[in-house]
Amino acid sequence: MGTRRFPIRFKLTIATLIPLFVATVLCGVIGIYIIDSRVVKQAQEKVRTDLNSARAVYQSEIDHIRDVIKFTATNPFTSTIISQGDRATLNNLLTPRMSSEGLDFLTAVDRSGQVVFRASNHGAFGDSKVNDQIVSRALRGEHIAGTEVIPPEELAKEGTGLAARAAIHILPTPHARRRDETVERSGMAMVVSVPVRDRSGAIAGVLYGGVLLNGNNDLVDRIKKIVFEAVEYQGRDVGTATIFQGDLRIATNVLLTPERRAIGTRLSEEVYKKVIVNREKWIGRAFVVNEWYYSAYEPILNLRGMPVGSLYVGISERPYLEMKREISLIFAVVLLCGSIIGIALSSYIASRLAQPIKELETAARRIAAGERNLAITVNSRDEIEELANEFAQMTNTLTQREEDIQELNRELEQKVLERTAQLEEKNRLLVKTQEDLVRAAKLADIGMLAAGVAHEINNPMAIIRGNTELLQMALPDDDPNREEVDTIVQQVGRVERIVGSLLKFARENHKQVETVAIDALLDDIIKQVGHQVPLTGIEVRRDYAADLTPLEADSDQLRQVFTNLILNAIQAMKQGGVLTLSTACGTDEGTCVIAVGDTGTGILPENRKKIFSPFFTTRNEGTGLGLAVSYGIIKDHGGNIQVESIVGKGSTFRVVLPLKQGPSGTMDSATGP
Repeated sequence: MGTRRFPIRFKLTIATLIPLFVATVLCGVIGIYIIDSRVVKQAQEKVRTDLNSARAVYQSEIDHIRDVIKFTATNPFTSTIISQGDRATLNNLLTPRMSSEGLDFLTAVDRSGQVVFRASNHGAFGDSKVNDQIVSRALRGEHIAGTEVIPPEELAKEGTGLAARAAIHILPTPHARRRDETVERSGMAMVVSVPVRDRSGAIAGVLYGGVLLNGNNDLVDRIKKIVFEAVEYQGRDVGTATIFQGDLRIATNVLLTPERRAIGTRLSEEVYKKVIVNREKWIGRAFVVNEWYYSAYEPILNLRGMPVGSLYVGISERPYLEMKREISLIFAVVLLCGSIIGIALSSYIASRLAQPIKELETAARRIAAGERNLAITVNSRDEIEELANEFAQMTNTLTQREEDIQELNRELEQKVLERTAQLEEKNRLLVKTQEDLVRAAKLADIGMLAAGVAHEINNPMAIIRGNTELLQMALPDDDPNREEVDTIVQQVGRVERIVGSLLKFARENHKQVETVAIDALLDDIIKQVGHQVPLTGIEVRRDYAADLTPLEADSDQLRQVFTNLILNAIQAMKQGGVLTLSTACGTDEGTCVIAVGDTGTGILPENRKKIFSPFFTTRNEGTGLGLAVSYGIIKDHGGNIQVESIVGKGSTFRVVLPLKQGPSGTMDSATGP
């Protein structure tokens, strides 16, 4: 059974739809993720801002209480009334003030810490508040304002009915931590304590008061009205605010039922640990009573800085979920419509593309059957049309193409033979070059070996010369052996000269440092050279620096170097030319530059790197040691030789030398040739 065949139209359709499908799925996933993250981020950012607003409302309430009590305490008559213990006057002063300003309790204490008068409980006075932090700190002159948890027995003293208001039945709440109590009897209150001073500035007593937060829904409703004024969902408010005492809701507009506030329900254990235990803000998605909210919690600290409760604002998750659903639905509809349009277009385009391919397939079968000069008409205006035209031409030119291919094969074989011959020639030249390099390296090694051997031969040759001279002195002139002794003396002298030359090449001679005037040295060399080689046709140009100071060097060694350079320059100008001698201060401080230039034949580029190698020379009569010895002398002086040469125009040798010789004869700025 043969392999199943799929039409090209089907493959083109699938090839078009796969990227479309991948792009649709990817866009869907990324879109849903972005929508979800943006909505959640927006909700969390809103509750973060709402929490700041709620905190401002909470703090403004404390500030209001502080302003009321501070204003009352600074009344000029308050200190006198408290000092005198005039309870009737205090009643006339404090009771109306407490009622008008919405305070739950307002109490006056004398300088000894004894309660003088309670505006909310006239019959309770005379007890000591000296150990109460609210009073004791005010007696020391502090202005106290904040939140404090008041035990039930103290609430009973402060006002009739406060203890009953503070008592809250604890309701079971999902996700809350375990708690055995069923009723919370202590109360959390905003408290302010202000010292009362007499005319001399001494503390005459304390005035303190506050507002009980347990069951104080006016405050949380005011927070909700300010923070969530315009936030509604399906005709009802979705924003909520709550004040917690510990983990217990004591004031809230979160509803347990449509007619009942969720007072008595509790914080989840996760939020309790983070906000109350760890004293950190908590912002995120939280389960509040019976549904999920985007919530923000902030710890409320008492006067000692310990967390005693928390402030909460939250907005129901439902409107945001609905918004995410609507946006996701719109996004899905857009992707679905786009996918349907894409499928239709893909099917149409695949059909149009497959038609010329089908025609081309039919033509290919006919060509395979042996037909030629077929008329193939494809009007697709693309590569398929060009391919069809090529098929048509192929039937008419097949034989010619075969002959052309054979001719090309012959030409290719000929070119291969030619390239092979060229490659063999290149290999031969490479082998010869390698042999020359090996030969040069061997000569250089022989030269170094010869220098070492010469050093070892020097001492025995001195002994031989001395003994031969003694023998020469002992034989008379007419002795028949005198001629052989004279021959020995001559040959020993020749060997010594060879040894001296080899030792000079190896730079065994130590330099004798003295002050050398380089300009005078060059002029003297020119005079001496004139006796060795003819200067006919040679023009000598001098360009000496006027401010060049004498340098420290071995005069004889420098004479040898510059004599060699000048002789080389003259020998390079066989037809005459210009010999240029110049001196100048070096670019590096403490150096000078001496240049010897000629207008001779120049140095070939391939020889430029080898001219300082031992035994390398381009002249038949040369030894190849002159420049090598010169280079060694200059290096020994801490200097450097640089060469610039243009074939056919001449060469210039620049010698860089330090003006002063250090302990080791080195120059920090010297570089290689």
